[in-house]
Amino acid sequence: MRPDVQIYDNYTAEDFLVWETLMNRQMGILHNTVSKSFLQAIDVIGFKPSEIPDFKKVNTVLAQNTGWEILTVPGLCPPKEFFQLLGNKKFTSTCWLRNLNQLDYIEEPDMFHDVFGHQPLLTNEDYCNFFQQLGALAVKHAGNQAIIDQIERLYWFTIEFGLIQEEGKLKIYGAGIISSKGETLHALGNESVKTPFDLERVLNHQFRNDVIQNEYFVIDSFSQLVNALPQFENLLAERAEATV
Repeated sequence: MRPDVQIYDNYTAEDFLVWETLMNRQMGILHNTVSKSFLQAIDVIGFKPSEIPDFKKVNTVLAQNTGWEILTVPGLCPPKEFFQLLGNKKFTSTCWLRNLNQLDYIEEPDMFHDVFGHQPLLTNEDYCNFFQQLGALAVKHAGNQAIIDQIERLYWFTIEFGLIQEEGKLKIYGAGIISSKGETLHALGNESVKTPFDLERVLNHQFRNDVIQNEYFVIDSFSQLVNALPQFENLLAERAEATV
C-alpha cells in the first residue's frame, strides 16, 4: 500500500539512489534548457541530489515565500478535489519513489515528478498566482464537469507541459517535461511542434497522459498566464451558453 504520509525514516538506500540518480541526470540536461525561474527556485527550495526532500522542511520554505503547503496523498487526486485544494494554496504530492528499473518511465506520477517537477516553482509568486487562480476557478464551477475538464486541459498544456520564451530562446517550465528525460529532449527537439500560447487552440487541443506530447504551447512570461484568465472565463461562459 502506498503511503499517505511521509515517514522519512522509511526511505531505503534504493530510494536515495533513485532520487540522486534522477536529479543528477535531469539537472545535467536542464542546466541550459529549463527556465531560469526554475533554476532560481531549486536554490530557494534547497533540493539536493544527496537528500530526498523532507516535506516538513519544504512546507517551511513555502510558507516563508508564497504561503503554499504540500499535502501528501498516496496517488492521483481527483481533478475536482485537486483544483479546489490549489485554490487554497495546497498542492497534493506523493511521497513514494519509483524503482531503479523504472527510471525512464512510470505510468503514475511518483514523488520525483510531484516534488522535483512541481514543488520548486511553488516558491515563485507569479507562477503561484496562476496556479491559485486556476484552482479558484475550479471552486467557482465545482458543479460543472465540462468546465472542470477545460480547466484540466489548460493546466495540462501550461503547468505540466508548458514552454517559455526567455532571452530569445525556448525554455522549459512544465513539470511533466522537467521530470522526464525523454520529454525534455523531445520538447526542445525538431520533431515536436511549438505553438505560441493561444487559449482557444489550447482548449480545442486533445491530450493523452500516456505518451510523449506532440505539441507544446509557448508563453512569454508567467504573468501572461494570469492575464489570460479573464479571457479564459469568457470562453468558458460562451461555451456553456452554446450547450444550453
